[in-house]
Amino acid sequence: MKENLINSAIDVLDANFQKGGFTIPSEGLYPFQWKWDSGFIAIGLSHYNIEKAKAEIKTLLDAQWENGFIPHIVFHNENKSYFPGADFHRSELHPLSSKKFKSTGMTQPPVTGFVLQEMYRIAEDKEDMLNFIKDNIDKVYQNHGYFYKHRDPQDEGLMYIYHNWESGTDNSPVWDDIWDTMNPPEYNFERKDTTHVDASQRPSNREYDHYLHIIEIAKEHNYDDAKIAELSPFLVQDPLFNAMLIKSNQALLELYELIGGKEAEKLNLRQWQKKSISRFNQKLFNKELGAYVHYDLRNEKAIPLVSSSSFSPLFAGIPDQERAEILLKTMLDKFGGDDKYLCASFDPTDERFDPKKYWRGPVWINMNWLLYYGLKNYGFAKAAERIKADSVELIERDGFFEYFDCRKETGESKRTGYGGNNFSWSAALLIDLLKN
Repeated sequence: MKENLINSAIDVLDANFQKGGFTIPSEGLYPFQWKWDSGFIAIGLSHYNIEKAKAEIKTLLDAQWENGFIPHIVFHNENKSYFPGADFHRSELHPLSSKKFKSTGMTQPPVTGFVLQEMYRIAEDKEDMLNFIKDNIDKVYQNHGYFYKHRDPQDEGLMYIYHNWESGTDNSPVWDDIWDTMNPPEYNFERKDTTHVDASQRPSNREYDHYLHIIEIAKEHNYDDAKIAELSPFLVQDPLFNAMLIKSNQALLELYELIGGKEAEKLNLRQWQKKSISRFNQKLFNKELGAYVHYDLRNEKAIPLVSSSSFSPLFAGIPDQERAEILLKTMLDKFGGDDKYLCASFDPTDERFDPKKYWRGPVWINMNWLLYYGLKNYGFAKAAERIKADSVELIERDGFFEYFDCRKETGESKRTGYGGNNFSWSAALLIDLLKN
């Protein structure tokens, strides 16, 4: 059964791999290259086709801007089946944007550093992979340098995101109260996602008005980071985004040690780590909730809601053992009922929870993958195995979907996953979980 599942996952990845050397997340729904998707996809590809895995990362880094920024979508073609596309985002407004590729002017969680380390872990030919890393690691380091220079206005080691899409958790209930502070115009646009997927599983048109409004403000100022920090109504320090940066900092540090030299880069990484981890623990941990939470930098207040992002610091080794045990208890108490699969993307005990709607409650395989390794890091073997088993069971029963209902019983006779089908990172990370 395990081999069959791995072979099916390989079929999904191979079907989604494009001539340009990148993998689309899902045919129809997502026809371009996404930043953090590509990272997770490269991990799966490394298990059976290392050359494709290297192409995936090289193609992504090829779209890097001159200031170190890596965009969240690279528009490799003129596909009109996605909104908002290249013509809306207009990355060329930024003077240092890529001259080679059109892209968005926003980013996504910085996973590429730890992805390079995972590729090295998986690769059979270590020397070949180390050579690949030598050729590409400085670009990833420059991406981290961009964050510390341009996304940390208070110099506290915590990066802001200026758009909910930068978080990766697009329509999470965490953002609801921020939307209440905004009153964007009603834009006239044609949604493309709802022609591929049931609208009840996607954000509403009014939510899209907020999303587009934030981009319009950024475009008005040519995607200037300082102006965005000053003017964007959405400015958040996200535990998931910052945990991915901290994990990738550590990976770069260890890879540079392996390569040798690069003393200045290693010194910077150590200093960044010290500052980021310390401030992360001081500012983002909520004792009452027993979890890390988002901080609304624009309105200077914590957002006291628990999501799967709240547990992502386990993956980056941010909490000490005592605090990790508190996180585990919160996860199991709120998310871990006998009638639930781990781990819902949002607190199932909260009234905003929705088990079908994108990041408002469904299970996502990429988050489960992070949590599996995070729980293992702290010796929580039983919980780690449960997350792995739940992930495998969901895919085995419902298919290689984008996200899944966390309820074990939904009352539906013909059960299926939600969002895009034959979804690349679900396939890629399942391969890694099963090969582990």
